[in-house]
Amino acid sequence: MADQYAQSGEDMSTGIPAIRWDEPPEGPVVVLLDQTRLPGEEVELVCTDAPALVEAIRSLAVRGAPLLGIAGAYGVALAAARGFDVDEAAVALAGARPTAVNLSVGVRRARSAYDAALARGAVGEQAAEAALAAARQLHREDAEASVRMAGHGLALLDELLPGGGHRILTHCNTGYLVSGGEGTAFAVALAAHRAGRLRRLWVDETRPLLQGARLTAYEAARNGMAYTLLTDNAAGSLFAAGEVDAVLIGADRVAADGSVANKIGSYPLAVLARYHHVPFIVVAPVTTVDAQTPEGADIEVEQRPGYEVTEIAAPSMPVTGAGGGIPVAPLGTQAYNPAFDVTPPELVTAIVTEEGVVSPVTAEALAEVCGRSRGATVG
Repeated sequence: MADQYAQSGEDMSTGIPAIRWDEPPEGPVVVLLDQTRLPGEEVELVCTDAPALVEAIRSLAVRGAPLLGIAGAYGVALAAARGFDVDEAAVALAGARPTAVNLSVGVRRARSAYDAALARGAVGEQAAEAALAAARQLHREDAEASVRMAGHGLALLDELLPGGGHRILTHCNTGYLVSGGEGTAFAVALAAHRAGRLRRLWVDETRPLLQGARLTAYEAARNGMAYTLLTDNAAGSLFAAGEVDAVLIGADRVAADGSVANKIGSYPLAVLARYHHVPFIVVAPVTTVDAQTPEGADIEVEQRPGYEVTEIAAPSMPVTGAGGGIPVAPLGTQAYNPAFDVTPPELVTAIVTEEGVVSPVTAEALAEVCGRSRGATVG
C-alpha cells in the first residue's frame, strides 16, 4: 500500500533523499522520492508493503540500478518487519525489473541475512532486524562506492584529456536519484565540476521517458553545473562539430565479457564515439557486474509498454490515452519500446568501478578488478 505527500528540499545535501527507511507510529515504511513527478514537484511515495514497492519499481517512481538494489533490500526488510511472507516478497521484488541485476543482488543480501538469523534461532522481529541491517549496510556501501567511482573517473578523465575543460555527454540519469550517494557517471561529472575542470555537461533528453531532461537536468541545475539539454538525435551533430570530449554513462547490467546494458540509446552513442575517436566510459559499481551472464546476448532486455512511445505524459493537461497520457500517434499504433540496449566491450573505452578502472575491457580484467571486492558478483 502506498501513500503520497509533498515536500521540498533546499539543496542537494539537505533535500529529499531518493530512498529512506522510516518508522512512524503506524509501522515501518520505505519512503521514496517519486521520480515520475520530477522536476515539477518533489513528492514522497510511502510504501507500507512489498507490492507497493514493486509497483513503484515498475512505474519508475524509483529507478537506477544501484538504487534498485537498495530498494530491493529494504523491501525484504519491510516484509519481514510487518510480518508478511518474506519468500513471496523476495520473489516479487527480484522480478520487478529483469535487466537491472542490482535489484536481485539487494534482495538476496537482505534475504540471506534474514534466513541466517532464523537459522541461528532468532525470532521474527530479530530476523527482521537482521534484514534491515543488511539493507542499511548495502546503502552505506553504495554511498562509499559512489565517492570512489567519482575519484577514479575524474583521474581517468584527466589522464585521457589533459588540461581540463572537459565537455562530457551523458545519457539517461546517473546521479543521486539512482544511488545511495551522488551517483555513478554523474558523480564523475560532478567531481570534475567541483574541481573546476568541467566546461560543459551535454544532457541527452533520453526518450521516451525523458530521464535526462527531467532528472539529469534537475540534478545539474541544483549543483550549479554548466549544462545543455539536447534531443537524443542531435548527438551526432554534436560529435561532428567536435563538441564532445568524452561520453559518460551508467549501466544496469554488465555481462562477464564486459558487454554493457544501459538505457536505450547508449549503443548509438558508443558507435558515434568510436567513429569520432571520443572515449566512451561506463561508470558502475561492481554489484552491477553479473558473472552469471556470460556475454551481451545473454542479457534479458526489458520491454516497456508501447504507450510510453505513443503517448506523452503531461499531468497538468487532459488525458485520453490508455496510459494516461496525450496520444501522439494514431490509435492502434504498435510501438517498439526496449528499455535498454547492449554495447559490446570493444566499443567501451573503460569501465570505472569503485575498485578501479578496467581498460581495455576484457573478461579477465573485469573479473580481476571486481574480485577485489567482497560484494562482487564476479567469482
